[in-house]
Amino acid sequence: MEQHFIKLVGGMDLSPAPDQTARDSFVAECLAAAQGDEAEAFFDLGMAFSAGSAALAIDLIEAHKWFNLAAVRGHQDAAQCRADVAEDMTAREVAEAQRRAREWLRADPRRRVA
Repeated sequence: MEQHFIKLVGGMDLSPAPDQTARDSFVAECLAAAQGDEAEAFFDLGMAFSAGSAALAIDLIEAHKWFNLAAVRGHQDAAQCRADVAEDMTAREVAEAQRRAREWLRADPRRRVA
């Protein structure tokens, strides 16, 4: 089976990793590599979760969450990607994704949108 990798903000290419620690590390590295361009980093995370690429398994709830955060930060393609992902989700899953996005923003006051 051929593996595909995405190139993330900052030029990182990451190989697959199976556990939650690796997943958390991947997210942290992506955000750190953004160097201030949060919208692009959030979009990259949405793409990785929606496609199951890099260190991540497909997780539409997380994909929706990151696309939502990217859209709020002004990423041009994020809103459409969020809508595309939502088509394959239940209303409950969309609500969970929205809850996670709000929770992520509330976790640190510097994350809030002006």
